[in-house]
Amino acid sequence: MPATALIVEDEIFVALDLERILIDAGYAVKAIAADRIGALEAAADCSFALVDINLRDGPTGPDLARTLAQDYGLKVVFVTANPGQIANPSGALGYVRKPFSAAAILAAAAVATEGATIEPPHQDFVPLA
Repeated sequence: MPATALIVEDEIFVALDLERILIDAGYAVKAIAADRIGALEAAADCSFALVDINLRDGPTGPDLARTLAQDYGLKVVFVTANPGQIANPSGALGYVRKPFSAAAILAAAAVATEGATIEPPHQDFVPLA
């Protein structure tokens, strides 16, 4: 059974691009959510989440990441143009900067689902301590 992703992104075309990349690589995508409420409603049974920082309900991504990691056991990777807004500890494994490549998203998914380490560090995936 493939690992199941939750995509939390308020820009629909970005979300659909993430979905396509993941599905083409064999992952399942349970839902696309544009805000905190939608993400929490869809979080059950997901393995990992790709989360933007600034969502439809404001800059709620870091708090949402913490909740997804602590309360739902999800591995979280931020996909953002604003990595400076990531609060630590956020519960996230790392981030991919927008605009992203398919390779960066797949590297992030591998880290989240397989515990893969990126050696040498992938230029587009930045681990968080």
